[in-house]
Amino acid sequence: QLQASGGGLVQAGGSLRLSCAASGRAVRSYTVGWFRQAPGKEREFIGGIRGSIGMTSYADSAKGRFTISRDNAKNTVYLQMNSLKPEDTAVYYCAAAPRVLIVQTMRWSDEYDYWGQGTLVTVSS
Repeated sequence: QLQASGGGLVQAGGSLRLSCAASGRAVRSYTVGWFRQAPGKEREFIGGIRGSIGMTSYADSAKGRFTISRDNAKNTVYLQMNSLKPEDTAVYYCAAAPRVLIVQTMRWSDEYDYWGQGTLVTVSS
């Protein structure tokens, strides 16, 4: 199971850190991806961290502002978001696949077996 948390209301230019806590299997054995969905829009891949090799990959919209990290001791993956913009407003989801996904397929939501419940991020202008 995955539990996403850390969302909230923040002003433009601010920062938030989202957490995705995994229960059961060690999170380092998963590829964990972060997605978001804004009202009226399709779900969008933000980035992810690839299983045991721990390498990260990001969508172009996230590069330079968002950072994904993992704490194996806490069995948690984080999404650090800086310089937030109103267009970052969305429900953010973490998802996990029990294997190392290749970079090209990390952005495909169908590749993930488990999903967190989502956490709402609202960025005010």
